Amino acid sequence: MRIIVQDIPWDHATGAALRLAQERETIERYGGDTEAGPKPSAEDTAAFLLATDGATGASVGCGGLRRLDERTYEIKRMYVVPEWRGRRIGGLLVRALEEHARGLGAQRMRLETGVEQPEAMRLYEKCGYTRIDRYGHYADCELSVCYERALDGAPSLV
Repeated sequence: MRIIVQDIPWDHATGAALRLAQERETIERYGGDTEAGPKPSAEDTAAFLLATDGATGASVGCGGLRRLDERTYEIKRMYVVPEWRGRRIGGLLVRALEEHARGLGAQRMRLETGVEQPEAMRLYEKCGYTRIDRYGHYADCELSVCYERALDGAPSLV
């Protein structure tokens, strides 16, 4: 299996469809839209990556980056299509997002996931992310679980 990851415009139809699928799955899991803070948009998303299967061209996952400050980027709209899960695509996307963020000057990555997403928490921990106190818009959201990772060669900013 060869997965190709490429940067696409926020408004690309395939990316929009994957984000919609991710939002639907989250709403089903939590019984409603519980997202704290502003939803990511073309205006605040520094990059949006699409993962496709090299053999079939099938879109298998996505993830975006939102700049939090001059050294910190946040992973947003991370998603792997259900039938493609368990094939290490999530880890591949996380690493591709980190590389892209490094190219933008990032020294630290942050992200938020939810208490009802243990598979996401396992992925991020496996990728070297450490659980931190809830930050920003998530500070008072009991459903949020936040993580951080200093990028290789960068001093810890925790």
